[in-house]
Amino acid sequence: MGDELVHREAPSPNFNDRALPISMVVLHYTEMLGAEAACARMCDPATEVSAHYLIAEDGEVTRLVAEDKRAWHAGQAYWRGIRDINSASIGIELDHPGHANGYRAFSEPQFEALVPLLARIVSAYDIPRANVVGHSDVAPLRKIDPGELFPWERLASYGLCLPRPAIALGDPYDNDGTFYLALERFGYDITDGHKAVEAFQRRWRPERIDGQIDGQIRAMLFQLLLDRDRGVTR
Repeated sequence: MGDELVHREAPSPNFNDRALPISMVVLHYTEMLGAEAACARMCDPATEVSAHYLIAEDGEVTRLVAEDKRAWHAGQAYWRGIRDINSASIGIELDHPGHANGYRAFSEPQFEALVPLLARIVSAYDIPRANVVGHSDVAPLRKIDPGELFPWERLASYGLCLPRPAIALGDPYDNDGTFYLALERFGYDITDGHKAVEAFQRRWRPERIDGQIDGQIRAMLFQLLLDRDRGVTR
C-alpha cells in the first residue's frame, strides 16, 4: 500500500499482531544522530522497538513494519480511552537529533515526505484529525517528542491534524479540577496533572510550556471540545 511513497524497505522483527483497528497516527522523533543509526536500532530484536515508517532528514522514507501489523513504537501510552496505542496506531519516526542532541527545526525535505504519506494513511483508515498526535500527547509522563518545534500548524493547513483553536471565551473553566476532567475527556492521561498540562501546551501552545493552567489554555481546550461536540472536528 502506498509503495510509491516508500523509497526502501528495512524489515524489522519487532512487531506482532494488532488487537484493535487502526484509528490513530503517532509522530515521533528518533533522538539519534542519523537515520541509519535509528534504522539499525529499530531492526535490532534486542531493542524491542520499531515503527511502521522512518523518514530521514533528506526525505527518504523507509518502511520497517507492514501497516497491518503492530509496531512497537508508543510503549506505555493512552489516548481517548485506548491503552494499547500500538494496536490502534501507525507509528512514524522522524530522523532528528531531539532535545538530547541539539534540538532544531525539522527539515523541509522531511516535512515534504511526511505530508503525502500521512495524507494517504489518514484517508485509507478514515483517521480522525484529533487522533493524529505526537508521542508526548499519548505518553506525557515519559515523552516530549516531536516537541515544540514540530510544525503542527503547517500540517493542519493540509487538513492532516487539528489546527490550533481560535479562542472564543476568556476562561471557561472555574477551577483546575474541571480543567483536568476536560483534558481527560479530550484524550489525555491525567495521572500526572502537571505533565498532562505540559503535553497539552507542547502541542497547542508551544511558545510557553510551564505546566501551569491559565486562561489561555483553558479557552483552547474548551474550543477543542466544543468543535468536536459540534462535529466540526472529531
